[in-house]
Amino acid sequence: MSRIVKVALVQAPQSAGAAEMTPQAIKVEMIGRHLRHIENAAAQGVQILSMQELFYGPYFCPSQDIRWYGLTEPVPEGETIKLMQEYAKKYSMVLIVPVYEREMAGVYYNTAAVIDADGRYLGKYRKTHIPQVQGFWEKFFFRPGNLGYPVFQTAYAQVGVYICYDRHFPEGARALGLHGAEIVFNPSATVAGLSEYLWKLEQPAHAAANGYFVGAINRVGTEGPWNIGEFYGQSYFANPRGQIIAQASRDQEEVLVADLDLEQIAEVRDLWQFYRDRRPDLYGPLCQP
Repeated sequence: MSRIVKVALVQAPQSAGAAEMTPQAIKVEMIGRHLRHIENAAAQGVQILSMQELFYGPYFCPSQDIRWYGLTEPVPEGETIKLMQEYAKKYSMVLIVPVYEREMAGVYYNTAAVIDADGRYLGKYRKTHIPQVQGFWEKFFFRPGNLGYPVFQTAYAQVGVYICYDRHFPEGARALGLHGAEIVFNPSATVAGLSEYLWKLEQPAHAAANGYFVGAINRVGTEGPWNIGEFYGQSYFANPRGQIIAQASRDQEEVLVADLDLEQIAEVRDLWQFYRDRRPDLYGPLCQP
């Protein structure tokens, strides 16, 4: 018996002329563009859709410019989440919405909100692992996440979120599986020459090791004035066997749509008993500094 869910990922470039635009102008343009993508996905019958990391702005972390703090907003009280709740309800679509969260003045997180198909806000995930390497000065902008690894029961599937740099850490990927995730979304912003050799290794491995689907999203194009490299797209879905079953292009803005049969999760887990054969009694040293 199949249990098919139609799922989509949106990969997009930054606004044309963004280097000369204000943060708020970029935000307005990018939100408008993504609303059109949601409408396109709805016309295709999509039930769950995820956008890319910090979807309404550029990847500003090559700088240490405080003007980008102007993109922050509270979650779920902010205008973007309220708007996305309306669209989720309108199209009976679960939305994963990655934004720049303001908890209070001076305390900001890289966050993804999860909105159910009836428009209800279900909760949020805050990026746990924060990089601080050349071109990715994220500790200047984000506090490390403190909400653990929640999994959200949506109308169509149990959904977890991992954000960008998190994907290099298998511990959280396993925690999401233990918490019941059927689909894990990883909204990202990563460039060629840095991570591309890992892009199709790590997340299919997470899918296989944990027996769930993964939706990996990366933006496309180059972003001035930083020009740290090409965001190489290639968003994809991997199944519980670790096979990439649908993939977007390297350089085009698009909505990648795929049908996921969630019954495959039980089939794979019944064959590979990784959860049964775990030895958490021996894993204590993994939690030591």
